[in-house]
This record gives sequence, structure tokens and C-alpha cells, in this order.
Amino acid sequence: MKLLLIEAETQFSKTLYQLLKKEGYVVDTITDGEIGLEMALLGSYDLIILDWLLPNIDGLTIVKELRIQGIAIPILFLTDNASTENKVDGLDAGADDYLVKPFFTEELLARLRALSRRITKDLVDNNLMVAGLILDTLKCNVAKGRDFIKLSRKETLLLETLMRNCGHVVTKERIFERLWGSYSQNEFANVDLYIYYLRKKIGASYIKTVRGVGYYLENKSGVL
Repeated sequence: MKLLLIEAETQFSKTLYQLLKKEGYVVDTITDGEIGLEMALLGSYDLIILDWLLPNIDGLTIVKELRIQGIAIPILFLTDNASTENKVDGLDAGADDYLVKPFFTEELLARLRALSRRITKDLVDNNLMVAGLILDTLKCNVAKGRDFIKLSRKETLLLETLMRNCGHVVTKERIFERLWGSYSQNEFANVDLYIYYLRKKIGASYIKTVRGVGYYLENKSGVL
């Protein structure tokens, strides 16, 4: 299982990293909220452990942004604040569980095991079949007829967004947020660039342009 640990306290983060690694988890660690959000949006993680107080972007904002983007990865909040109001805010924002510092390592591991069991069928089923295309969102490839086409992670996110909205225009703004996040400093023109990349791989006729608005995936097969 691959975890993303976003924790502001460097020494505490190192301690958790060693503990989780010893338990067999694959862990990426980040101490900055902005970078953590970008990694959560673009990386393939099974679970996120998230500190409440972070530099640049706080944990509550990260949870809200991930849920707005439709990312349903289980999130475990870590916080120094034991107030009921704090817990309610975190859970209402979209977190799945809440653990107050300091805590026993056995409790953390037990909560991680519980969250891993609650991963829904939608998270386990990685295949998306739309418009004659079969997209594997974890392996980052798409089947078109007998051809299997390898995609980059961003190309996969882009195609997934278009497939889930097949026949409906997806604005450039929404695509940008999906691929890079609301707080990214990337150039907005990158949306057009990745549309170009994707068209070269799956065929230009699949993706239609609505000038000044965005793009949509045409259902060439008639099958949803």
C-alpha cells in the first residue's frame, strides 16, 4: 500500500516514516501543504496521512480541494487540537478519520488498517469504459480496439476527466484544476499542450474543441 504523509514537523515525520516503512508501507513524505496538495492530486496513493497545520496551505483546505476534484482517497487527519469543533470541521470537509497527537503507534496502525478495508469498489475497480476506449487509471494505459496505448500520469487524468464527462464540454479551467490544482503556478496554456499530446496518442477525432470554452470527448461508438 502506498501512503502520502503530509506532516509539518520534520522529526515527527521522520519517525512516522520509519514506523510505516517497517510495517511494509511505501511512503512519500512532504512537510509543505502546497507541495503536498500537488502530489495528492497527481500521485497514485492508497491513503493520505495529513497534518492539520501546514506551511502555505493548511490540511483542511487540502481535504476540501481533493474532494472538490473528486478524489476519494481515504484521509487520516493528525492534529494537536482535540476539540469537538475541530473534529467536526475535519470530518465535514471530507476526512475519513481523526487522530489527536500524541497517540500510541498501535492506534495509528489500527486506524490505517481499518481505513484500508473501507476502500470502496470504485477505488479498486480501475477500468473506465467509455466511447470505445478502456482506460486503466492506475496502469496509465488505454485500450482502443486491439491497441494498447501508454499514457503519462497527466494524460491519464485528462482522459479520465473527458471520459467521465463524455459528450459534455469540460472547461479549460476545470481541466487545469484537475491536472495541476487550483494553487498551481503552471501556465494555463499547458491545457492545450496536453490536449495535443492526448490527441496524438488516441486520435485527434475523439476530442472536440469548443472555442473559448473547453473540450469534450465524442462518443464515436455510441456506447457509454
